[in-house]
Amino acid sequence: MDTQRLKPISTRSSQESLTTALVHDWLTGWGGGESVLSEVYKLYPSPIYTLIQNEEMVRTSPFAQAKIHTSFLQHLPYAERYYRYCLPFFTRAIEQFDLNADLILSCSHAVAKGVRVREDQLHICYCFTPMRYAWDLYDSYVDPLPWIQRFAAKKTLEKIRQWDLSSLDRVDHFVAISHYIAERIFRIYGKESTVIYPPVHTDEFFLSSEREGYYITSSRLVPYKKVDIIVEAFSSLPSRRLLVIGDGPEMKKIRQKASANVELLGWLPRQEMISLLAKAKAFVFAAEEDFGISVVEAQAAGVPVLAYEKGGALETVEEKKTGLFFSSQTPQAIIEAVKSFEKNEATFDPSYIQRHAKSFSVERFRREFSAFVARSLEDFYEGRYSRRR
Repeated sequence: MDTQRLKPISTRSSQESLTTALVHDWLTGWGGGESVLSEVYKLYPSPIYTLIQNEEMVRTSPFAQAKIHTSFLQHLPYAERYYRYCLPFFTRAIEQFDLNADLILSCSHAVAKGVRVREDQLHICYCFTPMRYAWDLYDSYVDPLPWIQRFAAKKTLEKIRQWDLSSLDRVDHFVAISHYIAERIFRIYGKESTVIYPPVHTDEFFLSSEREGYYITSSRLVPYKKVDIIVEAFSSLPSRRLLVIGDGPEMKKIRQKASANVELLGWLPRQEMISLLAKAKAFVFAAEEDFGISVVEAQAAGVPVLAYEKGGALETVEEKKTGLFFSSQTPQAIIEAVKSFEKNEATFDPSYIQRHAKSFSVERFRREFSAFVARSLEDFYEGRYSRRR
C-alpha cells in the first residue's frame, strides 16, 4: 500500500473527519476489557479488528452494529471455545490485518498492540497489561505442564516475548489502566505511559438502608483470583455468612472447601448482583489485580472493601476510609482483616465510600481519554511528534 503523508489537523471539524480503527485481542466473552472497548467504540464508532469473535455474544453487545473484521483463526473448528490453544498463531494473525485508517486505537492485554501500522498512522494503545503468560506468569504457566508440552510451551513463549519486544515501535503512545500497570510497561517494555483509569459504571449502584450482615465477593473462578482462600477463611468463621458470585474452572475445587455458611451462587443477572452487593456488610477481594473493577463497583454501592494489599486495589481503596488491606494471600490474613473490620465497622461512611468510587466513573474516562487522543493527534500532525523507528 502506498504511504501518503496526511495534511496537518488544525480544527475540531477536521479531526472529526479522521478515519479510525479499533483493535481488540478477541471478542469471545464479556469482561472488563470489553466494557472498556465499548466506551472507546462510543467515542469513536469505527470498524473493530479482532482475532476471533463469538457472534452470539457480539449480537447482544454494544458492538451489534459494528463492522467487525476477524482473522483466519475465526475459521478454525471450535475456535470460539478453544482459541487459547491457537497461541502460537496469534502474532501472525494480528499482523495480517490491513488497517486503512488515520487513527489506530488498540485495547490490548495480549497481541493487539502489535498490529502493523504505517508512518502516517497514529497508534495509541490502551494497555490492560503486557502479556502476563509471556512475562510475569511465565513460570506458573509452563512449570505444571508435562515435559513435552513444557518444552513446546517454552519455545512458543520465547518467540512471543521476542515478537512482543520487536513490535513495540508500532505503538506511538501507551495508556495504562493503573500506575501498577504503568510500572510493568516500563519494567518490561522500557516505555513511559499515561495512566487513565478504566470506566466503571458507578451510577448503576445505589446505597441501601438494608444491610443484611453478609460478606460478598464477585469474580471469575480462576486460580489467580484466589477465591478459594476467601472461602477457606469463611469456612473457619462459621458465624459469618459469605456469598460468592461467579463461575469458572475453580468451582469444583471451591465447592469442596465451602462450609454451610458459604453460598456459591454462580453467575447472576447484573441487576440481581447489584441488589445483593448493596445489602452486603463488606466486599472481600484477594487477587493481585491490574485494576479491579469489582472493587470500585462495591464502593459505588457504599460497601467497604477488604482487599489484598497489592496491585490496582492500592489505587482504588483508601485505607481505613473505604476499606482495609490484608498483607498476604492466606486464609488467616483474611480472618484477621474480617475481625479488624468488625471492630471498626461504624467508622466507615457509605456516602463517603460512594463519592470516592465516582472518581472512576464512565464520564471521567470519556473526558480524559478523548482529551488525550485529541492532544496526541495535534502533536502528531503538527510535527511535534514523529514515530521513532
